[in-house]
Amino acid sequence: MGPLVPYLISNEFNLMIALLAGIGFGFVLEQAGFSSTKKLAGLFYGYDFTVLKVFFTAGVTAMIGVILFAHWGILDLSLIYINPTFLWSALLGGAIMGLGFIIGGFCPGTSICAAAIGKLDGVAFVFGSALGIVAFAESFPLFENIYLAENWGPLLINEELGLSKPFFALLLTAVALAAFYLTHLIENKVTRRPTEVTPKKRINYALAGVLGFFLIGIVGFTPSKEEIVEQRVSSPKRHASYVFNEVTSDQLAFEIANNFHQINIIDVRSPAEFEAYHLPLAINIPAEEIMDRKWQKIFQQRIKSNYFYADTDSLAKKAYLLSNYAGRSSNFLLKDSPENFRKLYTNLTPPQANASKEVTNTYQYRKKLAQDMDKLVEAMSNLNKPVEIKTVAAKGGC
Repeated sequence: MGPLVPYLISNEFNLMIALLAGIGFGFVLEQAGFSSTKKLAGLFYGYDFTVLKVFFTAGVTAMIGVILFAHWGILDLSLIYINPTFLWSALLGGAIMGLGFIIGGFCPGTSICAAAIGKLDGVAFVFGSALGIVAFAESFPLFENIYLAENWGPLLINEELGLSKPFFALLLTAVALAAFYLTHLIENKVTRRPTEVTPKKRINYALAGVLGFFLIGIVGFTPSKEEIVEQRVSSPKRHASYVFNEVTSDQLAFEIANNFHQINIIDVRSPAEFEAYHLPLAINIPAEEIMDRKWQKIFQQRIKSNYFYADTDSLAKKAYLLSNYAGRSSNFLLKDSPENFRKLYTNLTPPQANASKEVTNTYQYRKKLAQDMDKLVEAMSNLNKPVEIKTVAAKGGC
């Protein structure tokens, strides 16, 4: 139900929103005359193209809305499931669907709409559809091979044609407007009405076309939210002017050893660099993945503070700024590189015999923190090990 759920309305209202949307959809279908077999069958006989006009309008409107929402960062297109294309199933199913549409005067959705307002032909069609579903399910093994034949996977027409989404949307909008005009002429010819298009209809077609092309033009000629964010977080001027909450290696080591349950240490380098070496208890979230939905909970919570680090100062700052767009958690930036942290705590060099008291105390302090972190890492790794449960057979009897 996105983008309403979960962004504007909580997940608990999923079914309520679906119910209200379903009622609204059914009401619109009935008001458009889709509960009448005469109007629905008119599409095939050429005297009424309301079905084509309504579905084409709905499709183009939804297409433009989806493209705009994705452009503005409201809708994540990667979450939209695309049904795989089984070629023969689509062709045979479409032929059977069309034949049933002509004979019965309904499609599955419109038959339910008609049945809901008490039309007996709609009830009969719904009952017949249920019988067909049961018959197909019971005889599926007979049709399984042809049903699964020619699996082309999830296809998008614009990708198959090598077209961008905005350009394909422009083409489809133009096709819709041309279809509206041509079907209007066909209707008038079949019903023997005057074939002239009234000035009012011309104005309506022109306004619809201008509005559609304008909205699609927004996508084609303005930067997306993702592009704007990328430009802002990568700007050297932004890095120089922004006030980052920075911490030293000693401060972060103290937090790890004493307050590990209140922090997330986030390594924003590549997975390969993370595997080569990373700070104790760090998690790997590459900078380019920070805006991904799978990390949403980390950056939107307020219980733990996030500490970012990378090999380069610019990458760490970019990740820090991205996290501000991804959520609202408290963020900190490690001033030092992970290599410097490693030198101070993993490859700790003992002081010379004539070293000052301050140097000796610093060494002892860091050594103690390093030992505490090692114990903590070992304890956490033991917690993650699978527990082997052994069963012991009872001896004796009752």
